[in-house]
Amino acid sequence: MHFLENIRLALSSVRSNILRAVLTLLIIAFGIMSLVGILTAIDSAIYSLNENFSSVGANTLTIKPTGEGVRRRRGGNVQKIGEPISYRQAIEFKERFNFPGVVSISMNCTGSATVKYENEETNPNVIIVAADENFLQAKAFGLELGRNFTASEARQGNNVAIIGWDIVKLLFNGQPERALGRQILAGKLRLTVIGILETKGSSMSQSEDRRVLLPLLTGKRFYGSQRTNYELLIDVRDPSRIDDAISEATGLMRVIRKRKASEDNDFEIATSEGLINIIKDNTVTLRLSAVLIGLITLVGAAIGLMNIMLVSVTERTKEIGIRKAVGAKKSTILTQFLTEAVVICLLGGLLGIFLGVLIGNLVTYFLGGSFLVPVNWIGLSILFCTLVGLISGIYPALKASQLDPIESLRYE
Repeated sequence: MHFLENIRLALSSVRSNILRAVLTLLIIAFGIMSLVGILTAIDSAIYSLNENFSSVGANTLTIKPTGEGVRRRRGGNVQKIGEPISYRQAIEFKERFNFPGVVSISMNCTGSATVKYENEETNPNVIIVAADENFLQAKAFGLELGRNFTASEARQGNNVAIIGWDIVKLLFNGQPERALGRQILAGKLRLTVIGILETKGSSMSQSEDRRVLLPLLTGKRFYGSQRTNYELLIDVRDPSRIDDAISEATGLMRVIRKRKASEDNDFEIATSEGLINIIKDNTVTLRLSAVLIGLITLVGAAIGLMNIMLVSVTERTKEIGIRKAVGAKKSTILTQFLTEAVVICLLGGLLGIFLGVLIGNLVTYFLGGSFLVPVNWIGLSILFCTLVGLISGIYPALKASQLDPIESLRYE
């Protein structure tokens, strides 16, 4: 019997037992939905973060302290880590780092500021960052209008600001030319707008466009303390020399931080690729859990499908006898019933894939991620459905193929 004919007969059988087939199909669909939905949400989140980190540049290094306080090692030893990078250390590193590239210094002032202009104001969720003249290049930020800080403005701490696109929309009706030269109140500072950042969009519920940049010394003067950490960004000119840059930066930072030869680093140097790899590693368990949940549901669906196929064999005993009487071989009957089981599984799988991709991307959308069609997980789901169909259909198909044609024709 031709393959397409088997599929036609399988669909006809599904229609004739529509209620039982739909119930089994839904069990399969929910199993695949849970599998694809969770994995889609994870992949979409990672893809969004990857885009965000990649915008900084694959040749950008970030130097941060390893943490704060203390961390307990195995064996009960306690190690002090993570003293903040001070302003003096950051400036010294910038002046002494001779590797081909650009060094930027920045500090996070606050993430809950309100920005006002005349009678308009934003919600208290604006990020204020103090940075030097190299920050825009190191972070791959472009200017829509206006200019960057000068080196003297960053050193002297002038009251000027570069604002994000969301703030332009909220305070200046989306007209950047209106914003230039105006004075705004950002948190507790009155600042003159000298530049408008190009739009960057959102990443995982945080808008990259809802920010205000200040000159570094301005931020230090009004938001700094003895515990303030100054983040160092290094934009390496030649990406092929990233490892050399890391070695150079590590040696210089150890000297500046006065680390002895016997002491471990109390800072870390990371690339955007390294951060993404850490995130992927931390989601391995979650991925495996999603696959396990889907497989458990599919086991239940397989049992239900096997039951349906056994009932179908019993109900169609006479039909099987007639087919054998007119010359159908055992392999033909076997193939027919296996095809029916696989078709039911694949129909449920396709419905589950559609629902899973939809739900997974809805979750990611509300978290600020990007839409993604997980081709790999869709392929895996189709493979699972095919295997479930073959496993649950093999016993009923064998039973049908081994029926005696004479006894089958007598069956009522």
